[in-house]
Amino acid sequence: MTESLSLGAAQLPAIRGRVAAPAYDRADVTVGIVHFGVGGFHRAHEAMYVDRLMNEGLDLDWGICGVGTMPGDRRMKEVLQSQDFLYTLVVKHPDGRRQPRVIGSIVDYLYAPDDPRAVLDRMADPRTRIVSLTITEGGYHVNQVTGEFDPSDEAVQADLVDGSAPRSVFGFLTAALRARRAAGTAPFTVLSCDNLPGNGDVARRMVLAFARVQDAELAAWIEAEVSFPNCMVDRITPVTSPDDLTRLTEETGIRDAWPVVCEPYTQWVLEDRFPTGRPDFARVGVQLVEDVVPYELMKLRLLNASHQALCYLGHLSGYRYAHEVCQDPLFVQFLLAYMEREGSPTLPEVPGVDLDAYRHELIRRFANPEVRDTLARLCAESSDRIPKWLVPVIVENLRSGGEIDCSALVVASWARYAEGRDEQGAPIEVVDRFRDTVMAAAAAQDDDPLAFLRNRDFFGDLVEDDRFTAAYLRALRSLHEHGARATLQAWQHGTTG
Repeated sequence: MTESLSLGAAQLPAIRGRVAAPAYDRADVTVGIVHFGVGGFHRAHEAMYVDRLMNEGLDLDWGICGVGTMPGDRRMKEVLQSQDFLYTLVVKHPDGRRQPRVIGSIVDYLYAPDDPRAVLDRMADPRTRIVSLTITEGGYHVNQVTGEFDPSDEAVQADLVDGSAPRSVFGFLTAALRARRAAGTAPFTVLSCDNLPGNGDVARRMVLAFARVQDAELAAWIEAEVSFPNCMVDRITPVTSPDDLTRLTEETGIRDAWPVVCEPYTQWVLEDRFPTGRPDFARVGVQLVEDVVPYELMKLRLLNASHQALCYLGHLSGYRYAHEVCQDPLFVQFLLAYMEREGSPTLPEVPGVDLDAYRHELIRRFANPEVRDTLARLCAESSDRIPKWLVPVIVENLRSGGEIDCSALVVASWARYAEGRDEQGAPIEVVDRFRDTVMAAAAAQDDDPLAFLRNRDFFGDLVEDDRFTAAYLRALRSLHEHGARATLQAWQHGTTG
């Protein structure tokens, strides 16, 4: 049996004989990107693209320094540091093949609570020209309905009032930009890579709102000088399982404490607005465009909203993985109907994209049995997802007279899921930053069937629309009386409720 090797710089020569690994000398790499929120997605996406360039001998001055601000980020620092910031990216193909590659583009990682000054120094360094973010939808502190900045987060409050070392991402961004302005250093580009409509625009509005509370003059400078490009990112990256670690060691002899697994598909559509430069992303497959909105809406309203369309109904029907749901013809028919009849009609023209082919490609991606994307992951943080991905589809179709029955069923399935008990009476662990609010509304449905829809932060004024509430109530009643699968079968025959 091949001797196993712990992942690290000293083992790279031996590792290169087993799997693809950095062909460049990492000692020559300098930091040009600081990234907040180093999770699975960043390591399967932005860091992977930068590594591709470096393997061509290019852009070695665009190495990545990761930054963590949350308690759970401490383990990422410990793992990456113990492996000289190397990790393995394992692409899972539908036929069972696994394609591992060691990624070397991350060359440092700072845990902000331990040393906020080190984070600020790295961000203020003129060599840092991009600060990128994957801080989740909730990390932008946006009021779901008004779109305005919500400063209620404890760390944000602390950064706004006490003048001490930053704790929040916004606190670090504004403090670092203040330092660069004072030093006469050009500002870095702020690049949001989160699943938000107009993610760059959102980041800009929220950073400006935060900065205005602290320093109006600084806010005016940020507004005039700092670029916040929008982008669309896409790669399904499920949580790494214990089996993934075991199989990596068994199949390659490499011991990696936190590898990343992902699907083969990857897409990045990026507005080309980087005043202080960027890596040569186009060379490695990134689409550089003037307007990312059509691509972003396509992804949010078809891929992301379809994840919500399958996850609650799938869980209530007894499934636990996305591929199980998308190998069931009943669910496939429902998902395609949502995408064709409700999601796609709300989209502008998407240059160069065949939407019918894209919709069917999504089903194939979701059905990949090797990815094993859990429904629990897709059901989590729904209060950040449904308002941004599905509610705009509903609102637009109500305005235009379009179809809304599939969307109403999806919202009703979230309301049923949020009751916290499945159809066999087993508990459901509802994971949501507004868990108490969501579950309290779901618990009130026996007395008030529209209780769940009354949260205007999530649904705006949908509760006042008779056409939507009629479809929603039919769907919710059917879910309670007949269950999820029977409800889908009735929908299939046009008899829901």
